[in-house]
Amino acid sequence: QVQLVESGGGLVQTGESLRLSCAVSGAAADIDHIEWYRWYRQAPGKQRELLQSISSGSGMITNHADSVKDRFTISRDSAKNTVYLQMNSLKTEDTAVYYCYAGGRMIRNYWGQGTQVTVSS
Repeated sequence: QVQLVESGGGLVQTGESLRLSCAVSGAAADIDHIEWYRWYRQAPGKQRELLQSISSGSGMITNHADSVKDRFTISRDSAKNTVYLQMNSLKTEDTAVYYCYAGGRMIRNYWGQGTQVTVSS
């Protein structure tokens, strides 16, 4: 089993920045099989949207959403077992619940509980 706990959300104004964290814990055997981490978000009345992913091994980053390209950056600190999402130049349309995800071919999908980000104008 793997647990993902997000933190760092809050209320900010447009143009400001936030850094979300996703703390990863659990059985070492399962954590070792995590191949990728992802950040998703879900705004009210909308489907969950995949933002960015990072390979747990190579660190290769893939951006999946044009709306956050060049503003958001996923990263990981293997020593701290933590995944981050740096969000800059926030816009009101970035308001959503942000979710951390971990998965791999040999393990099930894991989700965090989500953290609310609200951007006011």
